[in-house]
Amino acid sequence: MTGQGAVPVRDAATVILTRDGLAGPEVLMGQRGKTAAFMPDKFVFPGGAVDEADACIALARPIGPACAARLAQGADPALAHALAVAAVRELWEETGLILGTAGDWPGAAPGDWQGFAATGHRPDARGLRYVFRAITPPGRPRRFDARFFLADVGAIAGDAEDFSRAEDELSHLHWVPVATARKLNLPFITEVVLAEVAALIGGAEPPESVPFFDNSGPVSAFRRIA
Repeated sequence: MTGQGAVPVRDAATVILTRDGLAGPEVLMGQRGKTAAFMPDKFVFPGGAVDEADACIALARPIGPACAARLAQGADPALAHALAVAAVRELWEETGLILGTAGDWPGAAPGDWQGFAATGHRPDARGLRYVFRAITPPGRPRRFDARFFLADVGAIAGDAEDFSRAEDELSHLHWVPVATARKLNLPFITEVVLAEVAALIGGAEPPESVPFFDNSGPVSAFRRIA
C-alpha cells in the first residue's frame, strides 16, 4: 500500500517472543543503532518489511486459519502467507532463533534462507498468533503497515538464549520482564502493543479481535479487526 506524501507504506511483520521468567512473563527485545533511519536507539521487538520473495517460501506448517483470515481482510489473501514467512525470517535474521520444524527443504533455499536451511529446519508459522496491527503515522522517514505476532518460546527450535547467529541490526538482545519493559527507551507504538498483549501472553488461542492503530488516512483511528 502507499501512504500520504512521497513515503511508501511497506507491509511488515514483527514477532513478540515470550517466555516464563522468574519475575513473570518476559519478552525478547533488542536495541536499534543510534544512526538507524527508523526508530534510532529504541528498544524494539524483532521485525521488518516483507520481501517480495517471502510469498514464494513454503512453510512446514502455515499460520492458523483464524489468524490467516484476519490478515487477509482488505488485502490480497496471499499476503497472509508472506507476512507469516517474513515474521519467521526477520526473527532468524535479527536474533538467530529458529521458528521452524526439522526437515529438508523442498528445493534449493534462496540466499536469504540458506543459513536457516543449513540448520536442518524449515520455517514453521503454526506458533504465531496475530495480535496487533499498526500503520506508521505520516511524516516519518519510513512507514510500515506492521502486523505483530505473538509466539511462545516453546515454538523455538534450539537454545532461546543463543543469539550468536544474529545479524547486527539489533544490539543488546535480551529477555525483558514485561513488568519492567516500559522502563526501557521504547517507541510509543511498542508501549501500546505491550499494554494490549500483556493479557494474551501465555495463552494458546488468537484474541477475540485484533487492535488496529490506523494511520492510513488524515486522522488517526484506533479500530479492532474482528
